[in-house]
Amino acid sequence: MDVRIDQLMRTGAAAPGIITLGGGLPAPELFPRRALMASFQRVMMDPSGAALQYGWPEGSEGLRGWIAERLRRRGADVSASDVIITSGAQQALAVASQVLFQRGDRVGCEPESYPGALDLFGTRGVLPVVGHDDVRALYVMPAVSNPHGRAMTTTDRRRWLDHAHAAQLPLLEDDAYAELRFDGPPHRPLLADARHLVWHIGTLSKTLCPGLRVGWLVAPPVMYRRALEAKQALDLQANSLALALLEDFLGRHDYDALVARARRFYHRRALHLAATLSRRLPSFRFTAPEGGFTLWAETDCDGDDRDLLEFALQHGVSFDPGRSFRVDLRSSRIALRLSFATESSARQDEGVARLARAWDMWRGRTPRVQNDDAAARTPVVA
Repeated sequence: MDVRIDQLMRTGAAAPGIITLGGGLPAPELFPRRALMASFQRVMMDPSGAALQYGWPEGSEGLRGWIAERLRRRGADVSASDVIITSGAQQALAVASQVLFQRGDRVGCEPESYPGALDLFGTRGVLPVVGHDDVRALYVMPAVSNPHGRAMTTTDRRRWLDHAHAAQLPLLEDDAYAELRFDGPPHRPLLADARHLVWHIGTLSKTLCPGLRVGWLVAPPVMYRRALEAKQALDLQANSLALALLEDFLGRHDYDALVARARRFYHRRALHLAATLSRRLPSFRFTAPEGGFTLWAETDCDGDDRDLLEFALQHGVSFDPGRSFRVDLRSSRIALRLSFATESSARQDEGVARLARAWDMWRGRTPRVQNDDAAARTPVVA
């Protein structure tokens, strides 16, 4: 964990008036509060009390069936008995890592990746490296990547799959943002093309709400039992109340319509942030996101992006420093992940204006490159 970034982000979160262009949080105005409250009341009134009781480690059959059906619609050969419900996607990744890795192993990743995964690998003594040579397993986000907010190209998808097949490498597919592709329904998952190799990880945190902490893992069939035992050893089971609430909610409401609304909402905000960034900070290079909550901006300046974050907080705006996402921390090039999910257009405009002022002030100073803690990482909300 990069202690300095952690302290800066906590300071920013607690400070009044900060405009948040960091974090991977969904927009709270999209939370279906009334419908979830109605589901909560119904499951609490169930005389069986099942929502408040222990359950099986794999989770409720109804919810597992719902997840499996959605994966089948995308081309994957999955049934309810293949799905393990987890306490968020992070636990699904932790279960897969516990089964797959030993200390000293290497895991192949894209050059920028999800910090929660990088930190998790680090705590297990597993070294993330760029690419797929001399590794124990692969970790990718092909549908909508974090931090870039873009889909893996067909060529890259084929390359990762071909290497996994050739070397018989486990392939961890993080599908967290797949439903939030702006151009429509999610693409075919890697799970559909390499069922015996892929550990598929999903979540409802991005489309419904993260507070319920519900995700899932689909392991290769021969590894299912080991994955289930690892999950059970961690926390016995996922939250019974959250699973009962979701099963009731999903059985009564049009989830596809809810997701379609979210796609339109986030797409509008993404377009606005991209236009504002191009206008106010034309030296920042980025490609418009295709989904998710964030875009990745790069600069031609070297330095420590923690210094830039400190300047930004002084000007009333936060962002996620690029070093949190980099697999290879030897680079000193300034980069930022910027979120468009939670701030309105007007607040995005003001936030980018504040960032531009902080950027001008930072560039007026002598750049300082600090790699003294290059091995350290900090969690950034996914």
